[in-house]
Amino acid sequence: MLLWLAITAAAAAGAYLWTRGFVRRRLRFVDAVQKPAAPIVAGAAATLVALPVVALLPIVGTATAVVVGASTALGVAQGRRPDAQA
Repeated sequence: MLLWLAITAAAAAGAYLWTRGFVRRRLRFVDAVQKPAAPIVAGAAATLVALPVVALLPIVGTATAVVVGASTALGVAQGRRPDAQA
């Protein structure tokens, strides 16, 4: 249980930080990122990409994929804010 929690926390933190940095650096001037649905679409896509990992690693479950998707959505939402400093 503790190993699963550590893997989930590390994956969530990594997805959030990487996504926020990517949106700040590369997608700052892209209009599609500024739309209200962008974090939801990014989170859903990240969840769908993370779901096959569930089949490969017996320690992680579908909850890990959902948490990674949610943290990706939060990263997009925070990265696109104009008042966020790099």
